[in-house]
Amino acid sequence: MIDHLDHLVLTTIDVEACKDFYVRVMGMRLETFGSGRLAFRFGHQKINVHQRGHEFEPKAHLPVPGALDLCFIASQGLDAVIAHLQQEQWPIIEGPVARTGATGPILSVYVRDPDLNLIEISELMG
Repeated sequence: MIDHLDHLVLTTIDVEACKDFYVRVMGMRLETFGSGRLAFRFGHQKINVHQRGHEFEPKAHLPVPGALDLCFIASQGLDAVIAHLQQEQWPIIEGPVARTGATGPILSVYVRDPDLNLIEISELMG
């Protein structure tokens, strides 16, 4: 019945810090849609942004910053990802470590975004 994820919604306390992380550090494209709503586009998916206290309706039952644990598959090798994170002075909190992704083994590093969501950046293995 379900084929793929179209978008997810991230709730942030600080829109500018959120934009900086997802555009500068993660390399996503900033998009504006509707009546000034923000999103970060990557591949065929996007992350819509809600500012805490100003969420778009309908919304999650308890939309709170820092509650997400997301894994992204990188478009380049993990060595290049690590070099980019170091260049942008964004701390890696764990990794590289072997994990199991949706399609098989992955090698991952973990960072936190400005709202303290856990962000896993991975390379497909094998």
